[in-house]
Amino acid sequence: MRSPPRRPPAKRSSLPASAGPCARRSRPFAAPQSQADYILAIAEALTLPLVAYIRSDAIGVKDLVRVATHPNVAGVKFASPNMMLLSECVRATQGTSANWICGLAEGWAAPFYALGARGFTSGLINVAPERSLAVWHALEKGDYAAARVEVDAIAGFETLRTKYGNGANVTVVKEALGLLGTNVGPVRLPGLPELNAEEKAQLRAIVSGWGAQRAAAE
Repeated sequence: MRSPPRRPPAKRSSLPASAGPCARRSRPFAAPQSQADYILAIAEALTLPLVAYIRSDAIGVKDLVRVATHPNVAGVKFASPNMMLLSECVRATQGTSANWICGLAEGWAAPFYALGARGFTSGLINVAPERSLAVWHALEKGDYAAARVEVDAIAGFETLRTKYGNGANVTVVKEALGLLGTNVGPVRLPGLPELNAEEKAQLRAIVSGWGAQRAAAE
C-alpha cells in the first residue's frame, strides 16, 4: 500500500479519518535538529503566532535560536530546568525578537527571570489568580525576596502537582477547581485520573487555607 503524500504537520493534524488509511501516531524518535525543523514547519503553516513548547534540553542553542527568532514564533515556553542552556539561548538572542518564557510555573520563575526570561506558565492561576499574579508583580519589579515569599506560600500546591512524575499536574488543578465549585471534567489519560484520599485531604486544606486568608484580607 502506498503511503499518502506528506503534508505540513499543522495540516496533517487536522485531517479527518476519511482522508485515508493512515492513523495518527506519536513520534517516539526525534533528532534534536529535526525537532526544531518540525516546530518551524508548524510556524510556517499557521496564520496565528505560535508559542513553541520546548521540554528537551537535547536541542542545541543554534537550533533553539532558529525557533525563537522565527517571525511567526511569539515566544518559547522553555520547560527544561537546564539553566546553562537557557542562559546561552538568552545571550545568543539579545537584540532579537526572541521571547523566552519560564515553562515550569511559579516555582522556577525567579531563576528564569534572573537569566533574562520573562513571564511564566501557570496552572495555579486557574485556582488562585491573585497568588500567581503576586509572584509576577514581584519579579517584574525585581523584588526576588518578595517573590520567594509568594512561592513559599504555594509550595504545597505545586509539590502535589509534581507527584507521579508530574502525572498529577492537571489533576491537582482540576480537583482544586472542583473544591471551589467549578466542575471542569475528568483528566484525560495518561494523566492521573484522581488523587487518593490523603492527597485530596491535603489539597482541601491548602485551598481552604487560601480561602480563609482571602476572606481575612477583605
